[in-house]
Amino acid sequence: MSERICPWWVGYMLANPMRRLLQDPARILRPHVDGGTKALDIGPGMGFFSLPMARLVGDAGRVVCVDLQERMIAELRRRAAKSGLANRIDARVCSTRSLQIDDLAGTLDFALAFAVAHEVPDPDRLFAEIEAALKPGGRLLLCEPVGHVTRDQFAVTAALARRAGFTVSAGPRVRFSRCALLTKT
Repeated sequence: MSERICPWWVGYMLANPMRRLLQDPARILRPHVDGGTKALDIGPGMGFFSLPMARLVGDAGRVVCVDLQERMIAELRRRAAKSGLANRIDARVCSTRSLQIDDLAGTLDFALAFAVAHEVPDPDRLFAEIEAALKPGGRLLLCEPVGHVTRDQFAVTAALARRAGFTVSAGPRVRFSRCALLTKT
């Protein structure tokens, strides 16, 4: 794990609609998110997954987005408002030490950590906080980029998730990513 944080301006490239050709958020999320789901998007950047997730959860659901960078959150909020989804998204700035989601304890159905775990300085704390926020049986979709995370490094990350109380199973196939589906036991 490292403490290298994706620069805020890369968020514009990551939010590019052309990316959907390789990593379609709706296809990736649909098996895990539906109307009424309460979800968490960790490190959402400018909302590449957050906005489609907000569409999937519908008016009865909620997507909490936490990012370290105020500029990412500001752009996510702008994009959510422009898309008519601001009422479904709770966008928050977190700290380097905590996701600051204690208020969500035991309330979430689903969490997404897409290309973020390798940037976290304390992955044990990351998994502990996510585990605490999920309901029993809640799921975390963990995906890491193959260009940044080796197979062995991903195995270490999955082992940390197990230690935090998750069962680990194979995740969906996502281009250019290593994925696992974690379930709170």
